[in-house]
Amino acid sequence: MGKLQKGYVQVYTGDGKGKTTAALGLSVRALGAGLKVGIVQFMKGSSYSELKALRRFAPDLQLLQTGRSKCIRKEEVNNTDRQEARRGLELAREFLNQDDLDVLILDEILVAHWFGLVSMDDMINILDHRPERIELVLTGRQAPEEIIRRADLVTEMTEIKHYYQSGVPARLGIEM
Repeated sequence: MGKLQKGYVQVYTGDGKGKTTAALGLSVRALGAGLKVGIVQFMKGSSYSELKALRRFAPDLQLLQTGRSKCIRKEEVNNTDRQEARRGLELAREFLNQDDLDVLILDEILVAHWFGLVSMDDMINILDHRPERIELVLTGRQAPEEIIRRADLVTEMTEIKHYYQSGVPARLGIEM
């Protein structure tokens, strides 16, 4: 059985940098406390530096990706993306059924919803079927009001300034 007596629902949203980073930081904290963590990354199929580091924590951390290896725009969504999102939802449900899981992070699920890959009903179903002892973290831009209402903690990352706007590409070890 998991180690948390009561879990909460956290949402990291907004247009600023740091949503995934905050969630992954929470996973490191949880691992340090002896908790078991599951992560499903929606719409991400590339190997990022943080994934290489976090995989060292297996089996206490299980990280699974769904999505293509390239970043997509809303207008580029295709059947592969829909299938991958469905697979992500199945993986999330499987994690929720693990007796020893303490923290479940659904990274970029809010963007998957915004892109029409994950329905509101799908997200509500996950919230409604979350065992009370599991801490659930949802990340991504455009958090719907219904999810914000149901969450226990909501943090909005606001971009004030980003060097990407000056033409600086994503850097290994910093953004990827």
